[in-house]
Amino acid sequence: MGIKKQLGLVHIFCIASGAMISSGIFVLPGLAHAKAGPAVVLSYLLAGLLAMFGLMSIAELTTAMPKAGGDYFYVSRGAGPAVGTIAGLLSWFSLSLKSAFAIIGIAVLLAPLMPISWHIIAVIGCVIFVCINLLGTREAANFQVALVIALLLLMVVFIVRGFSQINPEYLKPFTPYGIKSVFATTGFVFVSYGGLIQVASMAGEIKNPGRTIPLAMIMSLVSIVILYVLMVFVTSGVLGSEQLDNSLTPIADAAEVFAGRTGYVVVGFAAALAFITTANAGIMTASRYLLALSRDGLLPAGLSKVSKNQVPYSAVLVTGIVIAIVVFVKLDVLVEAASTVFILSYILAGVSVILLRESRLGNYRPSFRAPFYPWTQIVTIIVFSFILLEMGEEGFAVTVILILAGAGFYWYYGRASEQKESALLHLIERIAAKELVTGTLENELKQIVRHRDEIVADRFDRIIEGCLVLDIEQSIPAEEFFRLAAERLSQRLGVEQEVLFDLLAARERQSGTVMMPDLAVPHIVIEGEGIFDVLVGRCRSGIRFSEKYPRVKKVFVLAGTKDERNFHLQAISAIAQVVQNPEFDEQFTSAKDEQALRDVILLAERNRSKF
Repeated sequence: MGIKKQLGLVHIFCIASGAMISSGIFVLPGLAHAKAGPAVVLSYLLAGLLAMFGLMSIAELTTAMPKAGGDYFYVSRGAGPAVGTIAGLLSWFSLSLKSAFAIIGIAVLLAPLMPISWHIIAVIGCVIFVCINLLGTREAANFQVALVIALLLLMVVFIVRGFSQINPEYLKPFTPYGIKSVFATTGFVFVSYGGLIQVASMAGEIKNPGRTIPLAMIMSLVSIVILYVLMVFVTSGVLGSEQLDNSLTPIADAAEVFAGRTGYVVVGFAAALAFITTANAGIMTASRYLLALSRDGLLPAGLSKVSKNQVPYSAVLVTGIVIAIVVFVKLDVLVEAASTVFILSYILAGVSVILLRESRLGNYRPSFRAPFYPWTQIVTIIVFSFILLEMGEEGFAVTVILILAGAGFYWYYGRASEQKESALLHLIERIAAKELVTGTLENELKQIVRHRDEIVADRFDRIIEGCLVLDIEQSIPAEEFFRLAAERLSQRLGVEQEVLFDLLAARERQSGTVMMPDLAVPHIVIEGEGIFDVLVGRCRSGIRFSEKYPRVKKVFVLAGTKDERNFHLQAISAIAQVVQNPEFDEQFTSAKDEQALRDVILLAERNRSKF
């Protein structure tokens, strides 16, 4: 059973924002301030700007392939299933760690009020969030919306109340540990913007993903970067290094300075809400990686099971169990490992965009294209690689172990399953080994675009799907093209070749069939009943229809019986709409084979009828 598209712009904005508004602001500023001093504000800003670079690639990939599993799905289609498996398992585990961190935060807040260990409280919290997600995706998302709206309001109030209480002396010296510490801390706090990856993992459940995904990503990231920078600036200016360094409740401590005990309690309540949103979004999104890996045969099939209320319940349960176990992970290692994996995800997204674009896949059709290609991706890869090298050794070591574990898992389990084509193979095809490519990736991308754009095939689509194609390189006269077309259509239509040629030639003499300088639609009526067919022609050098139209490159030959006259007109209307698409000429010209030519027509935007 598939998962329905139930989530709109508000849901996705709140899932992304809720995943970011958490430990990244309510816990990390104290730990980060100890590493960079007041310049930690720059670390948060730089991390946000870098996330914006990565966002461009992720938005492009996600709108091209809005499927469950997010970066796993598009990395596997870009760089191959081995790299995709590693990326998927790493992202799943990092999101699980992030959720565990949030649940720990809740447990620590509640521990003084309850006569049991915070570990037990954390496990109970994990069970509660698993149950919320098992109720249904939309129900969990609606719960997220309410929490995030409340959080945003509280954060704005904190900034407004605290700004006037800033002590400039607390901001001096601004970079006590040097500028290098700012870059190292940038990597440390990068986990704060990990919510963008979570949006990608929910892509298969988003309505109108081409518009919703990039808009929700940009809105949430811009909003959170502004709020984070202002909140960290206020906190640094209100507390100073002595109180702030290594504090695990920095925002609450700052609120207590300018709003008393009431401010501390209110911010503590906000932190609890933030941890709840992160835990909820983390379980919701991390489980989709297991779902996608299972669907591709890279994990046991049981993890792809979906309940009647559209929940991948097996994946949710396994994710919940893992989160309950990792609540015992050391805090610094947890944060560094999660940040490292998120950074790796952005690097892989940039690599995937380059592979998919350079492979020249005809059916790679993102609704949003990253600007300034390929410089956006190159900058992302170089800068994030630099940030990785500046991060802590423990978190990096944990990530290396996870990468090796993922590679080992793929080697012993995943590679034995059905293999998916990747853009990397198509890139290799351009250089040498054409036998590596079978066309399965193009077909998969075509089905994804149809599902994304909600294309319901009509009769014209069904005819084009199996139509004849004439692909000609050299320039030829119209008469020669008609002979080639008559030869190909003769057997399909059950009409003699010469009869078809005469009909085509006569039709051209009676009234020209050139509709545009490079487009002709010869259409003839044949004997019989219930017969209609189309032949698509392409001539890169141009067909010489007349002195006025010597370079016709696109030809649609229509042949049908008298009783198909109405459909005949509808087919001409469909062709007229298809060729009006802004990218049609480029796509038709660059299509690399007959099926690619058909796909250009099949995926073109037009009004589809029920005929």
